[in-house]
Amino acid sequence: MPDTAICPDAIDVVYTWVDDTFPGYADQLGQYAATGHDRNPNRTRDNLEILRFSLRSLERFAPFVRKVHLLTCRPQVPGWLDTEHPDVVVHHHDAVMDPAILPTFNSFAIVSHLAKLPGVSERFLYCEDDMLFLNDARLADFLSRDGRAKIFAKARLAPVHSQLKADTETPWNLALATANVALDREFSPHRRRFLAHGPRLIERAVFEEMCDRFPAEIAATRTARFRTGDNVPPEYLYPHYLLETGRAVLADATDSRRMTGYASLENFLPWTWYQLLRLDRQRPVTATLNDSFNKAPNPRVVAHVRNTLRGWFPQPSRFERADATLPG
Repeated sequence: MPDTAICPDAIDVVYTWVDDTFPGYADQLGQYAATGHDRNPNRTRDNLEILRFSLRSLERFAPFVRKVHLLTCRPQVPGWLDTEHPDVVVHHHDAVMDPAILPTFNSFAIVSHLAKLPGVSERFLYCEDDMLFLNDARLADFLSRDGRAKIFAKARLAPVHSQLKADTETPWNLALATANVALDREFSPHRRRFLAHGPRLIERAVFEEMCDRFPAEIAATRTARFRTGDNVPPEYLYPHYLLETGRAVLADATDSRRMTGYASLENFLPWTWYQLLRLDRQRPVTATLNDSFNKAPNPRVVAHVRNTLRGWFPQPSRFERADATLPG
């Protein structure tokens, strides 16, 4: 087990979050969006309030959490969140990002600023707002026995530019390939693996070191209002940077399955029902519920997911307002 100097008893958790139904957001997005990728609602929708259930899961299964930091665009704040609670800190983009690059709708740009959040613990967990804890978690689960970070990866190899068609490929895959070009330049060229969906353990100083190591790529990422192919996803670049510099180890397949689960929430009810049932039976430590509804979520699927979340986490967390109600 890592000693307490390497693995402190409590750390913070950082979430990124957005709600595209917040007044004014859609109009602002429309002023800047140019492509279908820019308008993709899968990345901005909050119809399930998964963040709310994520905080319930955090309180139930992750006792090592100290404070929750939420990074979002001004003036957005979840209506149910108790912003007066001492364990809740809300940061808006303009607190840590250059006004010249705002507003931004680029999650890569936002994530690249996580280590700049004032008051966040030196080592913290980054969770996207669709990630949950489904089983007892310890900080040591994210660390090897010598205190290095564990990287949970898939068997599949991430793409390289020679495999992609720039005019038809998604910005995500192009950005992965761009990150691999940057890593090849700084380290030995080789193929790298996709990472499993799940929280990322981040050390602030090392994250900033990574940003300094790839100044051109980080600058291109931060100044892009939407994801583009010359961006790099920090949530992919950082774990591989740790591996390349010897600060992390790859977890084996068994450990990755124990720690990370995934469900694609789709409009075909039997498929979504099956994936949630599988997660309920397997109970990995963490699970990601990825919005794949596209433009029109199926109301029956939405109702089923909401009921599942309520069944998993019926008790409000300390992070919720006492007078906040769940949507019907």
